[in-house]
Amino acid sequence: MITAYVYQDSKLSIVELGIQDTVPMGTLWLDLFKPEDDEREWLRGYSSEELPEEEDINEIEASARFYQNRDGLHINSLFPQRVGQDVKGVNISFNLRQQFLVTLREDDVGLIRLLRNYLRLGRIQVSTPQALFLELFNLKVDYLSDLIEDVYSVLDNVGEQVFDNDELDDVFKLITLQEDSNGKIRLSLLDTQRSLRYMQRYYRGKLTDDDLKDLREMLSDIESLMPHSQFIFDKLNFLLDAAMGFSGLQQNKIIKIFSVAAVIFLPPTVIASAYGMNFTNMPELEWQWGYPMAILMMIGSAASTYLFFKRKGWL
Repeated sequence: MITAYVYQDSKLSIVELGIQDTVPMGTLWLDLFKPEDDEREWLRGYSSEELPEEEDINEIEASARFYQNRDGLHINSLFPQRVGQDVKGVNISFNLRQQFLVTLREDDVGLIRLLRNYLRLGRIQVSTPQALFLELFNLKVDYLSDLIEDVYSVLDNVGEQVFDNDELDDVFKLITLQEDSNGKIRLSLLDTQRSLRYMQRYYRGKLTDDDLKDLREMLSDIESLMPHSQFIFDKLNFLLDAAMGFSGLQQNKIIKIFSVAAVIFLPPTVIASAYGMNFTNMPELEWQWGYPMAILMMIGSAASTYLFFKRKGWL
């Protein structure tokens, strides 16, 4: 699907294009969502170089993610996407040209929908592709900040759940999920930082003073978010160690109960074993009160062992 965002006469209009159409005059942004082969071929008609394939967009090498050619500046950036309680990263290819911005993506990214809605409602006023690119990255940094706050709020409740035996399994799952989410948030922060620094270094001559100011503010915001992300990692490790330690403590208590029970019933077992032997010369076998005496001896030995453990404070 090809969507053109056309800016003319201080008004922005959104136009769906087909492969038979041409790029309208005043186009600010061309967004290709899950482009078919014929749509990619259509875009090649407006490109001097080869278009990046999906596997190229997902490459992690700096040379594949940030480069310039005759079509302008190319940046492949990782965008966070909330999926239920999980966070996943989605790569989007940006081609910043002098005339318009081109995006290639295979996933429906929430921030793209948000930017589209803001443009439709007039909440964002942009007239250049560079300003549009920076507005999207500004939304991305704000969203990453919100995701970090969400992780904070979740971890506030985990500390109390660590000491609840019934929820310990859920705690381990929750900690693992939040660790994975925080890792993807941090990865997206680092990727955004690399993208903006590359743009600042190699594209600053084409940016206005306001664009450069916005770019520096975003880099400053990312720097301030990094310690928060590291703090979350430290807190997650602490909660995981605490949960594992508490789980081990509970297991030790259970083993202790079994050990004490075995020791308490050891003397009665010895007595029962002794009088269970079938030797001929056992005078107690002829006693009238032999059986009650053996029962009392077993009860007394078990009780005395229990009282001894209790006095020592082992129970």
